[in-house]
Amino acid sequence: MDWFSIIKFLHIIAAMLWVGGGFALMMLAVLADRAGNVQGMIWAMRATGELGNRFFAPMSLLTLASGLLMCWLWVGFSQLWMLIGLAGYAVTFCIGIFVFKPMAGRMVDMITRDGVTPAALAQGQFMLRAARIDYSVMLVILAAMVMKPTLGDIGVLAAMALVLATGITLAIGVRRRLAPTPA
Repeated sequence: MDWFSIIKFLHIIAAMLWVGGGFALMMLAVLADRAGNVQGMIWAMRATGELGNRFFAPMSLLTLASGLLMCWLWVGFSQLWMLIGLAGYAVTFCIGIFVFKPMAGRMVDMITRDGVTPAALAQGQFMLRAARIDYSVMLVILAAMVMKPTLGDIGVLAAMALVLATGITLAIGVRRRLAPTPA
């Protein structure tokens, strides 16, 4: 066994935990939202906020660090699929830092102060819309890492663009208003 294989294994495990764990939470929130399950939505948003700094951020940083180390030591940084991955990571990092973290904090503060209100639920639904964009970007990153497209791979690049467009469309599409239920 060589060092590249060990680092690649760490890279894949960290990415799996980061992307898979977050995707599972997002799906729980989507299902709760569609069912009008306010408590389920609140639970998923709280869990996302709790795990964000403690689990998802470290796993995303381990994914980045191990990927950068593999590029630096063995592969280089000039291939298109790496640039797509790095750009995608920058987008998801910014969504996490500038959208998820502050909005989750505001939502928890609102619920702690005022209980479950329409404003708190709107925060959660906005986060869910942002998650749709975030995970469409992550899907593109995963596709880039597996398929390693070049500029000549028009079909793969077009499919990646379609995934991004779909995520954005789902994020800005039909909005439901959840209403808090009396206790």
